[in-house]
Amino acid sequence: MASIIEAIDVDVPVSTSYNQWTQFEEFPKFLSFVESITQTDDTHNHWVVKIGGVEREFDAEVTEQLPDERVAWNSISGKDEHAGVVTFHKLSDTTSRVTVQIDWKPEGFVESAGAVLGIDDHMIKKDLKNFKEFIEARGVEDGAWRGEVTNS
Repeated sequence: MASIIEAIDVDVPVSTSYNQWTQFEEFPKFLSFVESITQTDDTHNHWVVKIGGVEREFDAEVTEQLPDERVAWNSISGKDEHAGVVTFHKLSDTTSRVTVQIDWKPEGFVESAGAVLGIDDHMIKKDLKNFKEFIEARGVEDGAWRGEVTNS
């Protein structure tokens, strides 16, 4: 398994960064590898991504969601095996830290080489910078889902 952990500080309150992250269908605006996401219900999403020129589709399930704290998920269909969590930390009333951890099983030589060379780390770091620029430029979130999902 490969793993990435990246964090970025954003100049918006923790509730704003969290609320924006709950708007999965808006991810293509700041995640370069996401072509589209369709939210099918409160805990299920269908993703279309393009990584290394290869388009893939999979379904993901939100396994834990606590407002202003964390969103965790697992892939549940498709070729990609991965899981992740995004945590949100209040640094001040106007600043928050967003930390992303993703664990996945690279498929084939190209993905394995990319993981070894740290290409995936650079991509996630770049996309977190995109998120920072996106949310700071707006100053407010596109929407919010404040429900809770807990591991049962």
